[in-house]
Amino acid sequence: MTDISFVALACGLIIGLGAIGACIGIALMGGKYLEASARQPELMNTLQTKMFLLAGLIDAAFLIGVGIAMLFAFANPFIAK
Repeated sequence: MTDISFVALACGLIIGLGAIGACIGIALMGGKYLEASARQPELMNTLQTKMFLLAGLIDAAFLIGVGIAMLFAFANPFIAK
């Protein structure tokens, strides 16, 4: 395998594992939000604000991984030209 094929494999792993992690994290957080709002409905607005803030942070971590993968795909600093 060439160096470029390893870069393509690494980019796929970065994006794929990041997407799986973000999906699992948001799903667990959404489930816990529903449980908490069912137990204490008076805290629903506060919990919803915190849930959306955390969803944005989880998604931002995934998008940073996508950005790094795109850096390696299009301007790879490890392959000498």
